[in-house]
Amino acid sequence: MIDLGGAAAPPYLFKVMELSQLAQVLVALGCPAEKSSDMAAQLDKRARQLAAEKGRSYEEALKHLLTLMKQGWAAQSKL
Repeated sequence: MIDLGGAAAPPYLFKVMELSQLAQVLVALGCPAEKSSDMAAQLDKRARQLAAEKGRSYEEALKHLLTLMKQGWAAQSKL
């Protein structure tokens, strides 16, 4: 299982997933529930862009972005 800085990611996470599944993962990582659907759509779009720009897989790009988001939410909770 892949670690996102303390929170283990579910095994299905790094496959191309439905936006509703991605929204659920975001909530589990600290995203406000009311913003999770919009953020999931934006995250999916950006992961696809990064994958194309950097020549990496969608899964790698998604993992990178989720790690950054989790770090941001963790930092906000400390303020």
